[in-house]
Amino acid sequence: MTTQLPGTLADRVEGRVIRPGDADYEEARHVYNAMIDARPHVVVRCAGTDDVVAAVRYAAESGRAVAVRGGGHSVPGFGTADDAVVVDLSPMQAVDVDPGARTASAGGGTTWGRFNDATAASGLATTGGIISTTGIGGLTLGGGIGHLTRGYGLSCDNLLAAEVVTADGRVVTADDRENADLFWALRGGGGNFGVVTRFTYRLHPVGTVFAGPMFFELDDAGALFEFYREYLPRAPREYGGFPAFHQAPPLPFIPEGRVGEPMAVAVSCWTGSEADGERVVDRIRQVARPIGEHVGPMPYTALNSAFDALHPPGLQHYWKAAYVTELTDAAIAAHLEHGPRVPAVSSVVHLYPIDGAAHDVAPDATAFGHRDATFATVIAGMWPDPADNEANTRWVRDYHAAIAPHSEPGGYTNFASADDADKVADNYGANYARLRGVKRSWDPGNLFRHNQNIAP
Repeated sequence: MTTQLPGTLADRVEGRVIRPGDADYEEARHVYNAMIDARPHVVVRCAGTDDVVAAVRYAAESGRAVAVRGGGHSVPGFGTADDAVVVDLSPMQAVDVDPGARTASAGGGTTWGRFNDATAASGLATTGGIISTTGIGGLTLGGGIGHLTRGYGLSCDNLLAAEVVTADGRVVTADDRENADLFWALRGGGGNFGVVTRFTYRLHPVGTVFAGPMFFELDDAGALFEFYREYLPRAPREYGGFPAFHQAPPLPFIPEGRVGEPMAVAVSCWTGSEADGERVVDRIRQVARPIGEHVGPMPYTALNSAFDALHPPGLQHYWKAAYVTELTDAAIAAHLEHGPRVPAVSSVVHLYPIDGAAHDVAPDATAFGHRDATFATVIAGMWPDPADNEANTRWVRDYHAAIAPHSEPGGYTNFASADDADKVADNYGANYARLRGVKRSWDPGNLFRHNQNIAP
């Protein structure tokens, strides 16, 4: 038997309202990270902006916080919370592409896979994530690092406008001309300021890329990391590759008997000509001989979804992040000690480059507060069995502690875990003080607090 919903929220919205006791409540309350076991007051699957307005107003009236869910990939599980009103944007995935203007407008629940499929029809793309099931909203609001960052900047650098439902239930447009302070804060300040129901992006000509992973012996990891340290500052911006640690996945190009072994990895993405891409990738082959590789021309959409199968919903997640201005010998030594201990085929260590076009943007032009960093490191612990939580969480923490002395204060907010709340100021970086001012203006009651929270 279900309880009567106070304030008749169900009468206010077109979409589905899911309450404790409903048959689909168990499914609706869960998010991507299986460690999260919250029980929200209600989940509102919003059919459109009017539903978001109704849900936000209901939360304010009932004295509850709002948890915003787009793709649901937030590692701390910010897309749900105990006794919260979950504003689930997943039904809102319409994408409208203007090939002539090279822009696209997409609903707040759109995933990068859906967005890329829509823009690829016109040979266009913008900087998205590494996993295609990630939502555009959370990634963009936290900055947005992906394969195209060196060439085209962060996702937030390509955001042209946003439709936002504010804490007082208004619908406003934020862009360079209208509500410019809010627009500034949305580009790197996370979900602190409202629910973005529509994003409009600048697009770039990206169709086929020369890309893919190369796996190396662990003994070659040091040379691989040194190569990226030396090469990236002078590399053409068409190149968006990065070094990594993985366990070898069960794929045909991995030699028989080597699946599951820890290996060093180079993941490449070249947006120029195939011939030039082959020459760039061959430079990596000259550093060390790959054990196996799957590199060649492919649609950008295929690259963006290449890691999806290794990261299905329902894994245990615990991550840590760090920014690196200089990848020193001591930092590389710390990676060489801890990276080979990567505990599961779904766990990864990636050092994403965030130089190139991302450095063209002035440090105070957007809220993203780490324009001086050259790498964003993520130690992404992901594994299927809860029995491994203690040991694998310890691996992430020990690894992060080892690289911390060689990193900048703070880390990429989209990679932070729930226990990083004391690092919020460092994670937002140089623009934190200004972000607090914008928060006071737009959400003085902290209705939107299930995020890397900026207290007003």
